[in-house]
Amino acid sequence: MPNAGQKNTGMAVLAYLYILVIIPLISDAKNDPFVKFHAKQGLVLLICEIVASFIWTFHVIWIFGSLLQLFFLILIIMGIMNAVNGKTQELPVIGQFASKFNF
Repeated sequence: MPNAGQKNTGMAVLAYLYILVIIPLISDAKNDPFVKFHAKQGLVLLICEIVASFIWTFHVIWIFGSLLQLFFLILIIMGIMNAVNGKTQELPVIGQFASKFNF
C-alpha cells in the first residue's frame, strides 16, 4: 500500500478498464479508500454498460446504442482522469449509485 501522501493511482485506473475492475477488488488495494471509491464507480459503470448492451441488442435502434457507448467511453475517460489526478469526484449520472455499494 502506498505511503500516507501517495495514492494508488494504478489500481484506481484499472477499475475503469472493463473486466479489470476485478483486480482492485480482489487485491490488497481494496482496503485503500481511494481505490475503493474508483472501484465502486468502475463496477457501476460496467453494470450499466452490460445492461445497456442487452437493451441495445434487443430493443433499440443502433444509433442510440452507439451514442450510449460513446457516453460510457466519455465516463471511462473522466474516471481515469480523476484517478490519475488523485481526485475522488463522482462521475455524472452513475456516480451517485456507486456510494451505495458496501464492500
